[in-house]
Amino acid sequence: MSIITIGLLIAGLVLLVGGAELLVRGASRLAAAFGISPLVIGLTVVAFGTSSPELAVSLQSALSGDGQIAVGNVVGSNIFNILMIIGLAALITPLVVEQQLVRKDVPLMIGLSFLLYGLGLTGRISRLQGLLMFAGLIAYIAFSIWQSRKESAAVQAEYEESYGDGQQTHHIRNILFLLVGLVLLVVGSNWLVDSASAIARAFGISELIIGLTIVAAGTSMPELATSTLAAIRGERDIAVGNAVGSNIFNILCVLALTAVISPDGLIISPDAMSLDIPFMVAVAIAALPIFFTGYRISRWEGAVFVLYYGAYTLFLLLESAQHDRLARYSTIMLEFVLPLTALTLIIVVVREFRARRNGRPRATV
Repeated sequence: MSIITIGLLIAGLVLLVGGAELLVRGASRLAAAFGISPLVIGLTVVAFGTSSPELAVSLQSALSGDGQIAVGNVVGSNIFNILMIIGLAALITPLVVEQQLVRKDVPLMIGLSFLLYGLGLTGRISRLQGLLMFAGLIAYIAFSIWQSRKESAAVQAEYEESYGDGQQTHHIRNILFLLVGLVLLVVGSNWLVDSASAIARAFGISELIIGLTIVAAGTSMPELATSTLAAIRGERDIAVGNAVGSNIFNILCVLALTAVISPDGLIISPDAMSLDIPFMVAVAIAALPIFFTGYRISRWEGAVFVLYYGAYTLFLLLESAQHDRLARYSTIMLEFVLPLTALTLIIVVVREFRARRNGRPRATV
């Protein structure tokens, strides 16, 4: 492996993030100029734009015959979005979720995670299944637009501040932003997939693990930037909605279209089914009680999310290196950490039920 390969990997990530930023900026301003509401822009245009690196990389990997990078990219990004993005946002400021759509999207995200697991049991996602999943995305977008009309004034104002058209729109400039962003995404995805595959071969690491770690974290940088800035500005609904919406988009669009363009559908390896996809399902389920209990995500809950992502990444690294401490680490996680977390979640839910029955709000840490 050469320095050029590492340089291409870094350059590919930079181009993906920069391309997504230009795409979001140009598309959102054009949408605002045509009278589309800021809330709808945030739920559709921005959600698509921040997930565009995952789409570009997955499509490119499928065309290059590296389908496991595509699977690892989506699964790893979905794990990263919940544990790292929402976790870091909650560490910045406790998150209070008011957006009605988020509270409906979390169960949908869990359902889609189970759907992916079910499809994985068959070993692949066929072209027909990919088309049906993409049709589900169209229905989801239509529902989001319809549901957005019911949002509170506070949520509407939050999206207006971020995505409103507060200045005169220059159509030519925004079209250029859009086109340049698309070009950067294509070039960046090519460089990232080629270099990631080369690194995997050089170190004897599977393409799945490369997709789950380096590629997944890199393509999730737009979501991380959007949610972190939203948390700093106090736009808590955007911080949460961006991550959850991205997970839905990743399954219904990224994986779906990747399966459609793959000649034999998208193959899902037994390695992904043995740990990574079940872990993605578990992470989605773990998010439900936290959203359910008063629709608040406190700092300690955010810290738990971040720590779990670190533990998961460490496991992947130990597994790829076949380290002699892998067995002991696995035992600690399975027999101590996971049961303790499950017990903590149960206690949180029980406390919330008692607080509601007694008419007391849940305190935010």
